[in-house]
Amino acid sequence: MNLVTLRDVGVAYEGHEVLRHVDLEIAGDDFLGVIGPNGGGKTTLVKAILGLVPHSGAIELSPELFRGKERLIGYMPQISDFDRAFPISLQEVVLSGLQGRRGFLTRYTAADRRKAHELLDNAGLGRVVNMPVGEVSGGQMQRALLCRAVISDPKLLILDEPANFVDNRFEKELYGMLQELNRRMAVVMVSHDVGTITSVVKEIVCVNCHVHRHRSNRLTEEQLRNYDCPIQVLSHGSVPHTVLEHHPGDCCCDHD
Repeated sequence: MNLVTLRDVGVAYEGHEVLRHVDLEIAGDDFLGVIGPNGGGKTTLVKAILGLVPHSGAIELSPELFRGKERLIGYMPQISDFDRAFPISLQEVVLSGLQGRRGFLTRYTAADRRKAHELLDNAGLGRVVNMPVGEVSGGQMQRALLCRAVISDPKLLILDEPANFVDNRFEKELYGMLQELNRRMAVVMVSHDVGTITSVVKEIVCVNCHVHRHRSNRLTEEQLRNYDCPIQVLSHGSVPHTVLEHHPGDCCCDHD
């Protein structure tokens, strides 16, 4: 059963089309890697699904994505979208992921705080749970944002560049955590690191104004050319690399 269905969706900013005629379905066991050039519309696609930007066409959310008025979608934004000058601790960041269930004025319970602490501890942040967000590293902040995204036990988890600012050791752990989470929720992950995520995700979605879903996590250069996906897949020994080429001049996209 599909959790999210997009039909002929378009998004435009100030007269510039960012997404055009998008059809996409997200099922309950999907693990999608969203790739594409800078400005191709990856983040805009995510924001459209979340209802954060106006759009044309139809975006339907399954009743499975709701618990009463609460929407069961976890979202991990890019770290640059989070105001780190705000005077809250890492634990409070994670607890804010429960606002859809608790409301803004409801006090968090002791059980809520234990769950937040457990998530942070599992992410290697047990010693800094009370540290202000402005005093932690970018990698620590990324981990806390992931904890915030999953504390409400969502049915769909959406992540925008989750591996930014994390070290190589935690990056491997992060992808392992996401594969484990995919056992009980759908995962949609935006990433520029195509060579790495193809070994993690189940299928690839290429976004370059239009959206093309590849029913595999393995892509050939011929497939990418056929779908106007401006990505060159390279191999260097046992370490995969990718190069994002300049997207075609007739692409309708000016934003991401």
